[in-house]
Amino acid sequence: MSKIAAIFIMVLILNLFFGCTNKKIIVVETAVHRTEAIIIDHTCTDITQIPKHWINKAKTEFGISYGHTSHGSQIISGMEALYADSNLYSFGISKSKNSLTIYDRDPKGDLGNPDRKTWATRTRDLLDNGWGDTNIIMWSWCGQVSSASEKDIKTYLSLMDQLEKDYPGVAFIYMTGHLDGSGESGNLHIRNNQIRNFCMKNKKILFDFADIESYDPDGNYFLNNKSSDRCDYLENGNRRNWADEWCAGNPGKCSQYRCAHSRALNCDLKAKAFWWMMAILAGWSPGK
Repeated sequence: MSKIAAIFIMVLILNLFFGCTNKKIIVVETAVHRTEAIIIDHTCTDITQIPKHWINKAKTEFGISYGHTSHGSQIISGMEALYADSNLYSFGISKSKNSLTIYDRDPKGDLGNPDRKTWATRTRDLLDNGWGDTNIIMWSWCGQVSSASEKDIKTYLSLMDQLEKDYPGVAFIYMTGHLDGSGESGNLHIRNNQIRNFCMKNKKILFDFADIESYDPDGNYFLNNKSSDRCDYLENGNRRNWADEWCAGNPGKCSQYRCAHSRALNCDLKAKAFWWMMAILAGWSPGK
């Protein structure tokens, strides 16, 4: 019996066992069957384009385990703001067909905390010991990409790629590191491009954390002005903040939720991009 066939049989068994949760356990399309990469970046934040059907389908079908520390919490903070405005974007750690299930407290740590390999072991432990309705795995970086070497990133990419091969019924979401003010010539950007190129070449799912931080909602670009995770940037030697400026010019369009290390708008945009990703994984094709 092939490994993929075995996974599908396991899914059928788990569906019977966990039927009382009211959430189906779905085998998410993985890189083996994907025709192209799924890149979630600053162009993926207009959630008004997403038909409600696909948001509800994602809530019904997906269970997500998300390992993160403070920077990774930005996605969750933005999601809380969206949920406060609309039950359409409901989520929580409880198993319910009416809310997206996200376990963001276990496994603990991030892609570099306590080191650059522990997260992979914790992922295996999770999936090998009764993975329940978890069919999507996502881990975030904190600040480790800024000092990472090419070899470090190769280790990350290799571990992720092997996990995908070993667990073909689970989707794994890759991520870039947050901006650090070093601009287009900095090591962070070089290493992030290493991650992007790998994901494009190998048809992976990439949540491009850094790209989302590089643009305001109007598409204005700030990485070339050494923008940081705080949304700061340099102009004529002066430090400015694109999030503060955009929110001031667009009253009522930014949430007031706390956003770790940053501005609320940054969290808002990442949450919208996250739901865009969920809709695509559920089967939505943008523009249709």
